Amino acid sequence: MIRVKLSEVKDRPSEYLHVAERQEVIITRHGKPAGVLVGLSIEDDWFDDRLENDPRFLARVAGARKSLNEGNGVRIEDLA
Repeated sequence: MIRVKLSEVKDRPSEYLHVAERQEVIITRHGKPAGVLVGLSIEDDWFDDRLENDPRFLARVAGARKSLNEGNGVRIEDLA
């Protein structure tokens, strides 16, 4: 992970996108962290990241896990 001033990222965005493919780039404004640049090696990475951080999706997963822990659900063996 590296820290870079916002002005540097604005001057050379392509360069920092390449860096972000290997490591996270912390973008600072007035010396304080203001954002993170994360590179995506393939388009599916973007979708995966959005899904894994979507509060609605995470709530549905938590609800499904709770339901299974309470004994609700169907065993995979019963699907055949």
